Amino acid sequence: MFGMIGFGIFQIIFGIMFVLTTGVFIAILVKIIKQWRTNNQSPRLTVDATVVTKRTDVSRHHHGNAGDITGAHGYHTTSSAAYYATFQVESGDRMELNVPSYEYGMLVEGDRGRLSFQGTRFLSFERS
Repeated sequence: MFGMIGFGIFQIIFGIMFVLTTGVFIAILVKIIKQWRTNNQSPRLTVDATVVTKRTDVSRHHHGNAGDITGAHGYHTTSSAAYYATFQVESGDRMELNVPSYEYGMLVEGDRGRLSFQGTRFLSFERS
């Protein structure tokens, strides 16, 4: 009898966790699509700007190794990096934009030039 009750509780908890996980996934997806649409509807602007600072956001992920029979390492690690630069425009306003890795490596704090962006989307930076 207790086995049946325990199984019922497991089903309820599993159902709740499934709904919560699905809800969070959908909310994140909606947020990404909304930002993408907002950026697409924003004008492309080019302004004089200075690179104020740069930062990197590195994420590490541990993955289980399916079929690893050695038992030596039951997982492997991957990492990903996102690159950000903060630009200051002539009005004194600052904006942090996600920049591609090849642009990030070329930017130096204090660089001045023409920043092109669309909403929160970095387009280019041309040093003057």
